[in-house]
Amino acid sequence: MTNRTFLRLALLLCATSPMAVLAAPPALPLVERTAADHLAISWTSRDPVDVLVADQADAPLAKARLISAADRDGQAAIEGATASRTYVILRNTRTGERVRVAERVLPLETGSNFRDIGGYATASGKHVRWGLIYRSGASAMLSPADLGRVNALGLANLVDLRSDEERQLAPTRIDGVPYTAVGYSMAALLAGMGNGVPQNGVALYHNFPTLLAPQMKVLFNVLKRNEGPVQYNCSAGQDRTGFATALILSALGVPRETIYKDYLLSVTYRKPGNEMPRIDPAKYPGNAAAQLFARYQDNPAYQKPQPLQEAGGTPFLKGAFDEIDAKWGSVEAYLEKEVGVTKVDLARLKMLYLE
Repeated sequence: MTNRTFLRLALLLCATSPMAVLAAPPALPLVERTAADHLAISWTSRDPVDVLVADQADAPLAKARLISAADRDGQAAIEGATASRTYVILRNTRTGERVRVAERVLPLETGSNFRDIGGYATASGKHVRWGLIYRSGASAMLSPADLGRVNALGLANLVDLRSDEERQLAPTRIDGVPYTAVGYSMAALLAGMGNGVPQNGVALYHNFPTLLAPQMKVLFNVLKRNEGPVQYNCSAGQDRTGFATALILSALGVPRETIYKDYLLSVTYRKPGNEMPRIDPAKYPGNAAAQLFARYQDNPAYQKPQPLQEAGGTPFLKGAFDEIDAKWGSVEAYLEKEVGVTKVDLARLKMLYLE
């Protein structure tokens, strides 16, 4: 299965509710960078569609530039595209209804898994706003050009989900952004990983709701303050970051099937060689993260992203959901009791981050 096919299947899950099937806005919108200077745009619609582009995620229609009028073939392209964020507005010419879409992943030279969680459809038919919430892997190896691209996002807050040891080994290169981290030892995470070369799996994720509750409080407090775009990360941008993303999307009303599809995109977008500088574990005898990542770096298998699901197809993330469902009854109850997100907060988060 190609990356493009995988992404369109993920988008299909966002559009399979009865409301989505009957809706007039263009469905299955997708923007992909097929070359350094080429963006391919696709969608489905029974009606002609105007294709407009803007530099800002919330740009009004009057500020957008028309690149294709009354398009009927469901495809358009932007030639000469730069690495800057481009937001596409697809407008049904018959009804005037429209949908926004952008590249899912940022085109960074030495980044890993840095992506926008915008665009996902909720059960009520609304969509997560683009350009406000970003998830990523570690940013210790970003190039100067990458830093310029990240700075252009206008981040207002950065929440680092990594352990004390990881942050010591690979401090972020993103400066000038209010930064928050909650200290904890990598040993607490390793307790659920077994011996030797660490293994991921459903069992590890059962620990996340309790282990990461302090970090989730920080992250959701940042979201509630609504100070501007937010970025959060761990080292790979898939496990702890995947759990955080699952909570955010759940809070906004995105179906669980869609959340799993977003989670599994880390296998496509991770670049392990960009997440941590080469480590000599002898220089860090007391650093649990150094020992862990040195084993990763010495194992050729881990030079590429590993599967995030069991052999039978169960996403590892299901372990976290199972734990929450068993102990708290629902994500909403977990958020209220452990993270301090009330029903009033949930309603406000939906108002702020959905359109």
